Parts: sequence; structure tokens; C-alpha cells
Amino acid sequence: MPIQTFIAFDADDTLWPNQPHFDHVELQLLRLLAPYADEPTINARLYDVQRANMQLFGYGAKSFMLSMIETTIQLSGGAVVGGEIQQILDLGKELLRFPIEPLPDVVEVLTELKLRGHQLLVLTKGDLFDQESKLARSGLGDFFDYVEIVSEKNEPTYQRLFTRLEATPANFVMIGNSLKSDILPVARLGYPAVHVPYHANWIHEHVPAEQLAEVNFHTVTALREVLDYVR
Repeated sequence: MPIQTFIAFDADDTLWPNQPHFDHVELQLLRLLAPYADEPTINARLYDVQRANMQLFGYGAKSFMLSMIETTIQLSGGAVVGGEIQQILDLGKELLRFPIEPLPDVVEVLTELKLRGHQLLVLTKGDLFDQESKLARSGLGDFFDYVEIVSEKNEPTYQRLFTRLEATPANFVMIGNSLKSDILPVARLGYPAVHVPYHANWIHEHVPAEQLAEVNFHTVTALREVLDYVR
């Protein structure tokens, strides 16, 4: 790949941990709602509510907090009390201010890629304020030439980015942990994509195996392997 390649990174669970914090909060919600429903029922209802709310609230901690409250009202039959709602609000606030620590190899990889002269991008979806705050708390902001925070990461979103940057498959690569959001849309447009698996994944980002057979992308076991891929 030529110097001045555009290298785009997903943020959550690629540059820093994110899903484990949501999993921790969801576990607290399960305990709170135990008097009203069993665990499978709570999990299923919460996801159904989240999916229904995405068109209104988008992604992120604030959307998740509202969905937790709505789920609680539904499963309790409206019997939830103010103190329980306050507990959910406090859990949501935890998600808006947890410390951001870069994942292993992130600083070293970004430093090396910057030294090679590449243009680095953060491309993440979610709430603007929340994502900006996480990037600021991460201490990684100075590595990036571009920061893109979008409401959805799909083919139209990526195509608009490619057009604006005048990027081509020869000088752009996307790196991320989500097959659904980071890899498949990019690969389907004919651009290089590198999958960096992460141990925690949101069910909404799962991709059926048959969809993976339709496209070509590269997978690494550790982020540092990206350095050889873009050499």
C-alpha cells in the first residue's frame, strides 16, 4: 500500500474496551429485575426494546439507559418505583464516564502507522457527545487526522466517506472488531477490511455464517499484525 494510505479504525472494542462495561451494567439490571422475570425473559425483552428504539435513539449509553427503563416498566407491569428507576439512571451514568484505557498494542500500532506517514481515521457510530468524550478520555485523539462519528455504519455511510476523501480500494483500509459494522459493508464495496476479533460482542453485531462467505476480508489475531498487513 502507498504512503498516505487512509487507515480507519473503529473505536469501541477496537481501540478501547466498551462491550464489557455494557455487559456489567446488564448484569446489574438482571439482578434488579429478578423479582419480575427470569434471565432469558429479561434478556429477550431488553433486546427487543433496544431494536425498536434504535430508529429513535440510535446507539450508545443514553439509548441503552432509556431502553433499560422501558424494559423495567414493561416487565414490572408498571409497578417499578422511583428508587428502581434511579438505580437504572445511575447504571447509565456509569456507562457515560467509565475510564478509557487503550487495548493492548493500540498505542504502539498508531505510533508506527503515524511515523510511516499514513492518514489515520476514527470511524465510530453512536451518540456524538458520548463518543467525543470517550476519544478525549482515551488520550488517543492526537493520533488521528479525521474523526467520523456516524449514526450507522452501512454501505451508504462508507460510500459517502470514500467519495469525500477521494479514497480508492488501493489507498484505504478499515480495521475493526465488528463484522456487521466494520467489515462487511466495506468489503462489499470492494475495499480492504481487517477484522480484529474481540472476546465480547453485542448480539446485534452478530453475522450469519452464510453472509461471511460472500465477501473477502482479512482477519488478524492481534492488532499489531496490522502493521505487516499495511506495510
